[in-house]
Amino acid sequence: MNKIHFFILYVLIIGLAGWFYYSTATQANPVGEVIIKNEATGQEQRVSVPEFTRVKLFDTPQNLTFAGEAVPLDQQDILERLEREIYVNAYWNSNTILTMKRAGKFFPIIEPILEKHNIPNDFKYVALVESGLMNVVSPAGARGFWQFMESTGKELNLEISNEVDERYHLEKSTEAACRYLKKAYGRFGNWTSVAASYNMGITGLSKRKNEQLMPNYYSLLLNEETSRYVFRILAFKELFENPDMYGYELQEQHFYKMPKLREIMVDDSINDLAKWSVEQNSSYKDLKTYNPWLRTNKLSVKKGRQYTIKLPA
Repeated sequence: MNKIHFFILYVLIIGLAGWFYYSTATQANPVGEVIIKNEATGQEQRVSVPEFTRVKLFDTPQNLTFAGEAVPLDQQDILERLEREIYVNAYWNSNTILTMKRAGKFFPIIEPILEKHNIPNDFKYVALVESGLMNVVSPAGARGFWQFMESTGKELNLEISNEVDERYHLEKSTEAACRYLKKAYGRFGNWTSVAASYNMGITGLSKRKNEQLMPNYYSLLLNEETSRYVFRILAFKELFENPDMYGYELQEQHFYKMPKLREIMVDDSINDLAKWSVEQNSSYKDLKTYNPWLRTNKLSVKKGRQYTIKLPA
C-alpha cells in the first residue's frame, strides 16, 4: 500500500470518527468509544468520543409558598425570576450537592431554634443563601452562617471581641437572627417582606415601599441583589423539597452528620487552648472545628461569665 492509500485511509478514519461523534451527540444515551481497525497493520485503535447529555427542561412549579405565603406565579415576571434561580442552582451541580450534604449536618441545629421562636421553617434557607452553611466572611465584613456585620451582631446581643466572636456560634447567631426576624415581622406583618429585609435592611425596604406606594415585595422595583434574593431562597426550597425532579438523588447516607459532642462548662480563663484541649483528651483542631467562635489561642473569662465548649464525645 503506497502513501496515497495511507492518506486516503487516514482521511476515512477521521471522517468516520467525526460522523460517529455527530450521530451519537443527537442520541439520549450515546456510546463514548469508537473502535477502528487499521487495515494496513490489522491493529485495532480505540478512539474515545465525549458523551453528550441533553439539557433537561424542568416543569414549572404550579404552587409555591414561602412561610405559608403564596408566590404569584401567574405573573410572568415572577415566573421568569423564579426559573432563573432554579436553573442557575439546579445546574450548578457541585455547589448544590455539597450544600445539600451540609444541610444534613446543620439544619437539625437551626430548625428547632426557629421553631422555638415561632419563626417559619422556611427561614433556614436564608442562612443557606447567605453563607452556603459555612462560616464565610463577606467583602463587607459580614461573618458566619447568618452574615452579621459587627454592629448588627452587637445590637442583637452577640459577643464580639478579639477572643470571642459569636457570629461564628451557630446556635447563638441563629437566636440572634430570630430576634431580627421577629422585629422585622413587627414592622411588615408578612414573612416575604421580612426575608427581603434581611438582605437590604428594615429601613431600606420600608423606604422603597413608601416611595413606590407598594406594600408587596413582588410589586417592588428593587436593586439587583434584593430583587433576586427571595427568589434564590425559593429556588433552594424547591430544590430541597423536590430533589428527584431536578436530578438530585441523595440518600440518607450521603448527608453529612454532626458527630456526638460533649459540652464542657468553662468559668475560668484558659491561657493556652491547645494545651487545654489535650488535657480534655481532644485536640486543638477539634476545638476550633466545633467552636469556631473562639478566635485566638486563649479565652479570657470575666467574673460571673461562663462559656460552653463542645468537643467530640
